[in-house]
Amino acid sequence: MTRLPALLAAVVLLTGCTTARDADPPATRVPLPPAGAGFDYQLGGGYPLPDGVTVVARDSTDSPAEGAYGVCYVNGFQTQPGEGGHWLAEHPDLVLRDAGGEPFVDPGWPDEFLLDTSTAAKREQIAALLGTVVASCLTSGFDAVEIDNLDSFARSGGALRIEDNIDLAARYARVAHDLGMAIAQKNGAGSSQRLKREVGFDFAVTEECARYDECADYVAAYGDLVFDIEYEAEYLDAACAAVGSAVLRDLDLSPAGSPGHVFGTC
Repeated sequence: MTRLPALLAAVVLLTGCTTARDADPPATRVPLPPAGAGFDYQLGGGYPLPDGVTVVARDSTDSPAEGAYGVCYVNGFQTQPGEGGHWLAEHPDLVLRDAGGEPFVDPGWPDEFLLDTSTAAKREQIAALLGTVVASCLTSGFDAVEIDNLDSFARSGGALRIEDNIDLAARYARVAHDLGMAIAQKNGAGSSQRLKREVGFDFAVTEECARYDECADYVAAYGDLVFDIEYEAEYLDAACAAVGSAVLRDLDLSPAGSPGHVFGTC
């Protein structure tokens, strides 16, 4: 199958899809990651598969790992580091503003701006822009996408609602499923069952669910299709006991062989 028609179809679908509130997402058949598989999170740069690893997440700008189920990282609700200026120049109305009219910055990531998901028109535009990134993951050879920062509404000072972000997430899910790709929930632990039902997420990629006592929320929705990253060694055993797959990584997600690289499994 050629890739170009699929990519064009994805963009068209994004601009005309129904919202999450209109109807529950349709049942889809997409390739899911193997339950309980060895997992690695390589957003800082790809490197050869560690022994026993068969599921690998990498950034959308990277290539999937050969011989593994590939998960493609997409920042669907905030600007990527270094790209804020581009959004302000090309799509200023899609960046959320604070009371003073300045870009609304994620407190934990000062080089990321929150995207403004507050209206259907803006969600449609954001989906059309970032939906092409979702589609490019297929072209690169990934099997699934993870959409980060779904919980941006919780950092918006009340400017955004969970319903706004659910609607945008459902648009991403519809594109991924139309392309035959699975889509992973990222963030929003306490709303996992609602998100699975209304968005159509297929599995979960989580960060520090053991440290923050959130693993059970994800497991209740996705069973053993939960892939967790911990950044402190003391929580790895708890994560391994709680979810299907867990990995210990360094905060910078450094490639193997570089200073500070940490990798550990159950």
